[in-house]
Amino acid sequence: MSEGYEDLIVATDGPTLRVTINRPEAGNKFRVRTAVELADVFRAFRASRDLRVAVLTGAGEKFFCIGGEHDPFDTYDYGNVMPIVDVYELIDSVPKPIVAAVNGFAVGGGNVLHTVCDLSIAADNAVFRQVGPSVGSFDAGYGTAYLEETVGRKRAKEMWFLNRKYSAQQALDMGLVNEVVPAAELSGRVDAVVAELLARGPQALAGLKAAFSGRHTGVVGQARMAHDLLLTQYLCTEEAREMSASFAERRTPDEKKFWR
Repeated sequence: MSEGYEDLIVATDGPTLRVTINRPEAGNKFRVRTAVELADVFRAFRASRDLRVAVLTGAGEKFFCIGGEHDPFDTYDYGNVMPIVDVYELIDSVPKPIVAAVNGFAVGGGNVLHTVCDLSIAADNAVFRQVGPSVGSFDAGYGTAYLEETVGRKRAKEMWFLNRKYSAQQALDMGLVNEVVPAAELSGRVDAVVAELLARGPQALAGLKAAFSGRHTGVVGQARMAHDLLLTQYLCTEEAREMSASFAERRTPDEKKFWR
């Protein structure tokens, strides 16, 4: 499944999608190509009937992701580029669980990347940090709003304003990650969490994820929930089938088939 991807390793394990940012020599930073490929992968994940859970991690043992490269503006093709914010949106809105396996440094956009995932399991050697103001950058969108909701307003401002490093244990204590395990046990623990998710009803998980996302995305989230309810529930009812059939047959609907 990785065929055609330059910055990612993509594999499937039964109903599980495994996505690895494969730029360890660059700290697994994402560039424009990385964002385009991640967006393509998560769109395909959403569309798949067979895949139910995704795991996102970084290649190697040192870096999960240390943010984004600032590509020169004159290299951008705005007609085709998929910026990282659209990847965040996809992760947040795909109606299937996405688990971050934080195997090392999660810095800048990398910290945002795991924060927007549904669950974060961290190795005990992981380090978390926001660096924006110290490197001439900032994230005034997902990186602030979701971080504030995850760790609280004061702590989020501390992370953004002071750019300190936080250990995996500190991240756990503040609620930034769900679990911390020895680095050697990270893969096995993630697999165990994935197995738990696969034992849950996928439609229920989809509804819950839409509800969490909907409170942030306004009419977009409301429309997504309404659309999913339309497809999974109303269109399967006798009423919907009768209305469709009566319209096609140009007759009056049979009211006995209406919901009461």
